[in-house]
Amino acid sequence: MRNPSGMSSHFMRISAVLIFGVYVSAPLYAHHLKKGATTSLPVTTQSSQARELYAKGMIDYENLYLERCNDDWRAAVKEDPTLAVAWAWIAFNSSNPVEVSHARAKAKEFAPKATPGEQLMVAWISKVQEGDFLGGISAMNDMLEMYPHDKHLFYLAGNWLMGENGPDQAQRMMEKALAIDKNFPPALNDLAYAEARNRRFVTAFAAMDRYVALLPKEPNPQDSYGELLRMAGNFEGSLAHYRAALKIDPDFVTSQVGLGDTYALMGNQAQARIEYDKAIRFAHNEADRLTYSMQKAMTYVREGRIAEADREYLVIAATARAKEQGLQESQALRQLAEYQKDDTVALRNLQAAEDALHRHSVISPSDRDEEMSRILRNRVVRAASAGNHALADGSLQQLESLANSSRNRVIQSSYQGAAGALLMSQKKYQDAIAPLEEDQDDPFSMELLVQAYYQTSATDKLHEVEAKLRGTNVPTIEQALVVPAVRSKRPII
Repeated sequence: MRNPSGMSSHFMRISAVLIFGVYVSAPLYAHHLKKGATTSLPVTTQSSQARELYAKGMIDYENLYLERCNDDWRAAVKEDPTLAVAWAWIAFNSSNPVEVSHARAKAKEFAPKATPGEQLMVAWISKVQEGDFLGGISAMNDMLEMYPHDKHLFYLAGNWLMGENGPDQAQRMMEKALAIDKNFPPALNDLAYAEARNRRFVTAFAAMDRYVALLPKEPNPQDSYGELLRMAGNFEGSLAHYRAALKIDPDFVTSQVGLGDTYALMGNQAQARIEYDKAIRFAHNEADRLTYSMQKAMTYVREGRIAEADREYLVIAATARAKEQGLQESQALRQLAEYQKDDTVALRNLQAAEDALHRHSVISPSDRDEEMSRILRNRVVRAASAGNHALADGSLQQLESLANSSRNRVIQSSYQGAAGALLMSQKKYQDAIAPLEEDQDDPFSMELLVQAYYQTSATDKLHEVEAKLRGTNVPTIEQALVVPAVRSKRPII
């Protein structure tokens, strides 16, 4: 069948298969490259100090000191300005879009002087950031094939996959790293997250216990334990672990944010704002400060204090614009749109979010495309609700084109969610199920999927998804808008 957007149900099923095929082929590697001469990826530099700083940055990255590792790599390229892999990781991890663009260019400039493995690492990072996911994944796979005994590389690849909404693929990477070293702490951390995201909390906590035992003096094991307990609904336990992390390192700001997020999910918005204010004050960079400010603004949405929420989000967007943080400006305006009652107001804010996204040329293509996909997703839903079918169909076509040109899972999820939502608005319940099932980590899609299963008498699946939706404890605007309202109603019989 075809809906008015020109997007077919057949394509929706095929695209999901392609996503998994790109991330984890069978077998994983296809090029049969010559193995590296060393067990681990080499670092091409004549400066021992630069090499030590680069290695220290990697240790800090694995322990989730996400600003300190940037400082290490910045110091490394001061010692050796030709150190391509250090430039690549600055580009990967920095929150400053100007620095990201500059560092990526430097990494590509100096990569030809590095070893083949380092060239693949640079290609992986730069191609993904530039929107060439297929090329980036291919380079990553080739790098892993070249160094099949480098546990750090499996961790780096798996950790990136986790961030791209690929917990199953990430888990396989962590299992490979742990096959090399069964007590490799960062792999245990990410393994626990992969299990938790699949609601397998018993095995998640078992991995987390091992992680904490291996690094008792580091804050991140406590921080991670706090987040996983919150995901499982154990809020008091979560708070205790976040406080333990801050006792180890009072400057571990992510744990301060974790306290705010947990109080927000508990319903104590006043205390959440107190905790967020501390995180905002001690944020390590401007992008984090703006992100934490958005979390604080969300507390007003949770309380239904829309005027205060509007004011906060508009101040954040204006600040982001003044600070040349275009991605955060766009995110603030898009979140502002998501909770509006009036579709016309929401659509106006979405247009402002898109304008912000395209006003800043230094935003990486991958970041721009991901955020644009979220804007388009919301535009499809709001336009359909407003009865503007031409805008809804045109926006879905634009999103389909974006999804067809990228295997980015965030973009694919945006497309599937928008397609399913549009089909639901047309009362095509059976057709809506397939795309919504591809996006059932999103609260809006889960809520629609419950309705679709109800309309098609798929009772067992209905109860499974409804239970998952009610148990969703993530500090996002989507959760704030959907889950508390669902919990306030009796489950569907």
